[in-house]
Amino acid sequence: MPSKQRNTTATVLKLLDERGTFWMFDCGEATQHQILHTTLKPRKLEKLFITHLHGDHIYGLPGLLGSRSFLGGDEPLTIYGPVGIKAWIELTLATSKTHIKYALNIIEIEEGIIFEDDQFIVEARLLEHVIPCFGYKVMQKSLPPELFIEKTDALGVPRGPLLRQLKEGHNVELADGRIVRSAQVTGEPKDGFQVTILGDTKFCENSILLSKGSDIVVHEGTFDQETADLAGLYGHSTIVDAANVCKKAEAKHLIVNHISSRFMPSDIKGMIAQVEHYEFPIYVAHDFAEYDWANGQLKKIPSE
Repeated sequence: MPSKQRNTTATVLKLLDERGTFWMFDCGEATQHQILHTTLKPRKLEKLFITHLHGDHIYGLPGLLGSRSFLGGDEPLTIYGPVGIKAWIELTLATSKTHIKYALNIIEIEEGIIFEDDQFIVEARLLEHVIPCFGYKVMQKSLPPELFIEKTDALGVPRGPLLRQLKEGHNVELADGRIVRSAQVTGEPKDGFQVTILGDTKFCENSILLSKGSDIVVHEGTFDQETADLAGLYGHSTIVDAANVCKKAEAKHLIVNHISSRFMPSDIKGMIAQVEHYEFPIYVAHDFAEYDWANGQLKKIPSE
């Protein structure tokens, strides 16, 4: 449930540089109100991944879907989620007579690869909560290699379309008949990023499998070690559980979210102290927290 300090769950993966869009994971009550305090534009929302059907993860959907249409969003939107999400959304929109002007595609998923294009792969696995709940792993495919302009200039390659072809791995023929091979003027392909975003769950093997080798893991930490008995009872994790998943998966960075409303801001330092001995960076997210991934490092963007 929400508190004065924390709204219900919604996590955004900004892909503005890669796709000109953003993806959202869960959409708790009042998510569209929270968006008003950010630079996000609902029309830029391309995909929405629902982990499970508890209210604190889906009650924001009807309002956001309607407002996206009202605000001029006309690009298609795809929603992925457990069995039941399609019927719930369609009934809610129909009952409230909410008119959507854009194409809305709702896909009820099973475990496995649920999306792939030329840029990204998304994998889903079932976790261990009190109702069916998924975690998602977003894998960016390898990036084009760096193009060395000094080498293309030395070989007489003119600026323009030929440079793009070389960067994309194609050999090109110059006006004088010479062939310039892509390998002559480019570096090695760069690995894309991997982000794992998990829904509500106890410590479980699928959390580790999905997080394996990820650059960033977003894992719930509803409870601390002193309330670990409640975590097991209600199908949730402690912050230490989250850190252990990240450690066993050999992931590089951990962001802990979904903190119980029983914990006040003054309690967060104590939670962090329980995991400060781990050898990778651990952040406890707060509402509107933003993180930047660049050059293999995750950095928290200072709040204004």
